[in-house]
This record gives sequence, structure tokens and C-alpha cells, in this order.
Amino acid sequence: MDLIDITIIWMGIIGLGVFMYILLDGFDLGVGILYPFTPSEQVRDDLMNTVAPVWDGNETWLILGGAGLLAAFPAVYAIYLPALYLGVFLMLAGLIFRGVAFEFRFKSSRTRWFWNAAFAGGSIVAAAAQGFVVGTYIQGFEVEGFTYVGGPFDWFTPFTVFTAVSLVIGYALLGAAWGVLKTEGATQQWLYRVTPWLIVLLAICLLGISIWTPLTSERILERWQEAWTVLWPLPLLGLLALMACWYGIRRRLEMLPFVAGLGLFVTVYLGLIASQWPYMVPPEITFRDAASAPEAQLFLLLGILFLLPIIVGYTVWTYWIFRGKVRAGAGYH
Repeated sequence: MDLIDITIIWMGIIGLGVFMYILLDGFDLGVGILYPFTPSEQVRDDLMNTVAPVWDGNETWLILGGAGLLAAFPAVYAIYLPALYLGVFLMLAGLIFRGVAFEFRFKSSRTRWFWNAAFAGGSIVAAAAQGFVVGTYIQGFEVEGFTYVGGPFDWFTPFTVFTAVSLVIGYALLGAAWGVLKTEGATQQWLYRVTPWLIVLLAICLLGISIWTPLTSERILERWQEAWTVLWPLPLLGLLALMACWYGIRRRLEMLPFVAGLGLFVTVYLGLIASQWPYMVPPEITFRDAASAPEAQLFLLLGILFLLPIIVGYTVWTYWIFRGKVRAGAGYH
């Protein structure tokens, strides 16, 4: 098996890890993003109980993607870390805060307000930090060879701020759709009222990104012009997913908004990859340029291929065990 074959397999594994993390932890973060707007403590209890059994397992996919990136593409890691150091630090800090809040909120009474704020703040910060990373990936990195030579705040631009806000709203939509699927009564009715507003806001954000992206990156504009026959179905599918989400909310179809929301993220994710392919560090470094030695890739691939079915099986089993509705007064703590 030559370098290119192994590298493509690693690209698939890393892409799967990132993709699964975005889908699974997206609604998890979205639940926390909704916290500042909830009408009562009971609604907050219900929302947290929907993700309490699965949130820590969801983040396993982030570890898989990050570890795979370090193992198979160390040059990418060496560029991304100094370029996105503050953003990554904020993301990890947010995840830690919300993780601690999960455990302490249910045990507290007088200080519950603090853990509510920690859960909401950690979720918003983590989601926004991921949005900054996505925006920076779109606008590209300033490199010389395999060394990052840009400034420590190159990730903070008007465009990346917009992508961060957009991702926060997108995760909030996923969280609301997940809540519609998993709750009932007053909590579900509140989510039915909130979700249409999130759909409208996200539609505006996606339109803005679609216009702003080619203005930010001439290379992506050229890519869109050259491969429009391949890429045009993706925005169409995204629009259909938004419409399906809206239809599901209006018709009170509990499953459809969540499935449509996941479908929307799938189209955006595929669109991002297709727009940047084959660059892992745009605008110059491809995934083949950044790959580690084939011997190292093959050695580590054997371990990943052993662990991957276990992670998939654990994820499926967890969601199967904790299927069904979360009811007021019941929980997993």
C-alpha cells in the first residue's frame, strides 16, 4: 500500500471523526446555547437531561479527529496550532466549563444560577471557537514552507466573526430540533415556538456566507466557477433541508426537523470540503504534501482501524439505550 492510498484512508478517518463530532456534539452544544433564553428552570432541566447520557461520548469523535490529524498529518498540526492557538484554547476551556457544569448543576441549589451560566457560556464559547476555526480555514493561512508566519490574531476578522455567529445559530437550531424530538409538554411547545426563528436566522447567515466566501478567497471563487456542475446540488440540498425543517416544525413532525437539521450540516460540510479540496492548509499545502511517512501512517492505521468499530458500536448502543422521551422529574443524574 503506497503513500497516497494510506493518506486517502487517513483523510477519510479524520473527516469521519470531525464530521461525527460536528453532528453529535453540535446539538449537544446547541442545548447549552439555548439556556439563556429558556423560560423556566424546568425547561433547563429537561434540555440538559436530553444530552446528559451522551454528551461525553460525543466528544470521543473530537479526540479521534485530533489524534488522527497529529498522527497522519503532523505538518498540518504544526501550522494549525500556532495559527489557532487562542481559538483552540477557548474551545477547550468552553468544553471543560460545560463538562463541569453537567456534574455540579444537578447537585447544587443556591449556586445553580452559576452552573447554568457556566453551561451556557461554555457551550457558546466552544461553538464560537469552532466557527472561528472554520472561518480561518476558509480564508487561508499565511505560511512559508511548513511554518506559520501570520499573526496570533489572524483568526479574528469580520469574516470569521460572522462564521462564528453562524455556527452558534446553527448549533442552536440542532439543539432545538433535538429537544423537540426528546421532550414533551411545555418544554417541547417552547421549542416549537423558538425553532422557526432559528431557521430564519440561519438561512440569513448561510446566504451571507455564500456571498462573502468568494469575496474572501479568490481561489474558492475560481473553484466554484470551474466545478459548478458538481457543486450546485449542495446548496440546493441545503435549501431543501431548511425547508424540510420548517415544514416539520409547522406540522409538528417531531423527527423531521432534527433529521433535516443534520442533513443541512452534511451539505455544508461537504460543500466546505469540495471548495477546498485537496488543500488541508489553504492556499498552498495539500493533504499529500502534509502527510507523514507511509510507515508511520500504516503502523498507526492498524490501531485506529481496531478502535473505530468500538467507538461506532459504543455510540450506536448509547443512543439506542437512551432512546425515547425525557419526562419532567426524571433524569439520569
